Amino acid sequence: MAGILILGGARSGKSAYALDLGASFLGEDEKGLFLATARPTDPEMEQRIMAHRRQRGPQWETWEVPEKLEQAVEEQPGWARVTVVDCITLWVANLLEAGLNDAELFQRAERLAQAASAARRPVILVSNEVGMCVVPEHPLGRRFRDAAGRVNQLLASACDRVILVVAGLPMAIKEKDR
Repeated sequence: MAGILILGGARSGKSAYALDLGASFLGEDEKGLFLATARPTDPEMEQRIMAHRRQRGPQWETWEVPEKLEQAVEEQPGWARVTVVDCITLWVANLLEAGLNDAELFQRAERLAQAASAARRPVILVSNEVGMCVVPEHPLGRRFRDAAGRVNQLLASACDRVILVVAGLPMAIKEKDR
């Protein structure tokens, strides 16, 4: 079972859609794995993380993986019927902040794409579509935007399904024959 990439802008409804889609793979007594890449860098972000955790409910076990995301996808536990990753763009930001150069970042993204593609159970990846925004004023912002766009392209090419969420409405933009 290959990956599913969910793209959208900020507050587009992509995370809620990804969780609903993930829940559709779960039976009554089954659990999903949620791989969270956000870091609680300030009180407001801590509150967001806690609110999201409450919204997921008991069917989801959460692992905090701000940097070693590809490893977590490779090592999914057997009990996890589905894995949701939220979000790729925060992961890219974390890797840039950690000092990775572009070659290292894309090597890690390629490993993530391969892990999602090779997974035996669904892997749902959530990412921001950053290419529709203004050109960032600062070089680091432009580097982030470019890296996130390239990582999204890499993941989209590896995934069987790609869905764009706009204003809460999902639109299939890639659907591989099953």
